[in-house]
Amino acid sequence: MIDVILNKLAKKCQNNSQKITTAESCTGGLVAKLITDLSGSSQWFERGFVTYSNLAKEQMLGVNEQLILEFGAVSEQVAAAMARGALTHSEAQFSLSITGIAGPDGGTEAKPVGLVWFGWGYYNSESTSNEVVLMTKSQQFSGDREAVRTQSAVFALQTLLEIISDN
Repeated sequence: MIDVILNKLAKKCQNNSQKITTAESCTGGLVAKLITDLSGSSQWFERGFVTYSNLAKEQMLGVNEQLILEFGAVSEQVAAAMARGALTHSEAQFSLSITGIAGPDGGTEAKPVGLVWFGWGYYNSESTSNEVVLMTKSQQFSGDREAVRTQSAVFALQTLLEIISDN
């Protein structure tokens, strides 16, 4: 399944001379790894940010510390800021971000293990001011740490493919 998604993503990006960037926390670079496993991905994958710590999110992506303090690293607000920051700090036209709780520790009643927030960003092609369009969504995955991370990577890439196909 992931091979099909990646091959479609590659074709879409190459046909439109577009590149993507990733900003990953709980997946620790898994999405970037899956993309770069595909030969020729350097033509459409611009860069990946692994921002596991809050400080890395702030320094590498420009996520405002106040967002993390107010909403937590695993939140819609931080996922959106990560997606925006990845675009701002790259030459890509599309971004995806992932921040979540892969487990087995770290969950709370409000934010259980398996909760993952995603962000996707792209430049509005109809705007002359480099307007960024952001989308966010959360998912609750089950399984062990590896299962949560794998499901997160597949979901993020599948949704990115849908976004690129629509734009």
